[in-house]
Amino acid sequence: MATEEEILARLKPGCICKGIKLRLIIQAIENGATSFEQIARITDIGSGSCGSKRCGRKVAELLKERGDV
Repeated sequence: MATEEEILARLKPGCICKGIKLRLIIQAIENGATSFEQIARITDIGSGSCGSKRCGRKVAELLKERGDV
């Protein structure tokens, strides 16, 4: 059974501009991505209209939580 955190990650946006779910960003980090640039190549975040102002902060938080920053 999925945890509450996993369920929320499937539903929450990771990149509002591109419609990319948070779960895809988390999966990229779990699969070894250690920078915004790597995650952007994998998920296509950061290329929307805000220029990564929203998702960039979220990615930085996620990387910091995992000790990759």
